[in-house]
Amino acid sequence: MTALAALAQAWPRPTQPRPVAFVGAGGIVESAELPAYRRVGFPVAAVYDIDGERARRLAHTFGIPRVHSSLADIAREPDVVFDVAVPARAVGSVLEALPEGSTVLIQKPMGETLDDARRILELCRARRFVAAVNLQLRYAPNMLALRHLLDSGALGSVIDFEVRVNVHTPWDSWPFLAGIPRHEVLYHSVHYLDLARSFLGDPVGVSCVAVPHPNLAAYSDTRSATLLDYGDRCRALVATFHTHVYGRKHQASELKLEGTRGVAVARMGVNLDYPRGEPDTLEVCFAEQPGGWVSVPLRGSWFDEAFEGPMSNLQRYAAGEDETLLTRVDDAFRTMAVVDACYRARERGGVRPETR
Repeated sequence: MTALAALAQAWPRPTQPRPVAFVGAGGIVESAELPAYRRVGFPVAAVYDIDGERARRLAHTFGIPRVHSSLADIAREPDVVFDVAVPARAVGSVLEALPEGSTVLIQKPMGETLDDARRILELCRARRFVAAVNLQLRYAPNMLALRHLLDSGALGSVIDFEVRVNVHTPWDSWPFLAGIPRHEVLYHSVHYLDLARSFLGDPVGVSCVAVPHPNLAAYSDTRSATLLDYGDRCRALVATFHTHVYGRKHQASELKLEGTRGVAVARMGVNLDYPRGEPDTLEVCFAEQPGGWVSVPLRGSWFDEAFEGPMSNLQRYAAGEDETLLTRVDDAFRTMAVVDACYRARERGGVRPETR
């Protein structure tokens, strides 16, 4: 059995980190990316946002040397990695402005529709970008440790994948999400669908119910249940409910990954009592010791240690230090295809019971 304390929980750093230029200065940049980049030593060269005052405040707080007044100006930054942190509907126009051959990290989701994702993929190919999508849950310390544990064979073959999220999420913190036709699965459950693909591969089919809450009429879906079809080998379920307003006691945010030789339960603490959140956890139990649950010591959580990984992997891949770019745009497109299948399945509805 792999020693639990030795499980990998961080992506290796690039030998020679390149400076980062941010296109977008929103909450995810301020609360997660910049703290993570500062901690691991990624220099930040510049920032641009359509809200110039916000960009200037961010630059002052984090010591960013240059604030650009236009997308064209920041696109001229030399030898940087562009971190594109804008709403999904704006990604395509930003990519069109970047120089050919750029190295680019794109915030999830990869557009708002599968057609958007296809356009982004084609743009990246046509402009010869080295590009990845920031599906960072794969890189959370507990998920990297779980990946290591699974690859070691300690859990056996995966037979059950279940994500359960029952929380209160203040969606009004992101006003750009109001009114869009696709919401929760696209902007939140996409992480769990991507995680399922990373552990299990592509599903052969998808079933999904995604519905609004009567108290949040501006948001198209805030509750969802998705079944991913992996045939007889694995049951895979993602169930989310973001409007549990009754306190912390019965909130939940966890993944159960069960194999033929053992089981792991990982908590995604950022969702709990948001925005304060709680630490992530990882507990494992093996078939030879039923009931003998063991907690794995973790070096951090999804927010914000997971944000170290995508930029590290991207820079190492661009420099030839990594053979694989985990969330490259080609792979992220396949996650977007699962998201799109969820919404198409929602529209088609289920099989009606035959009552006579």
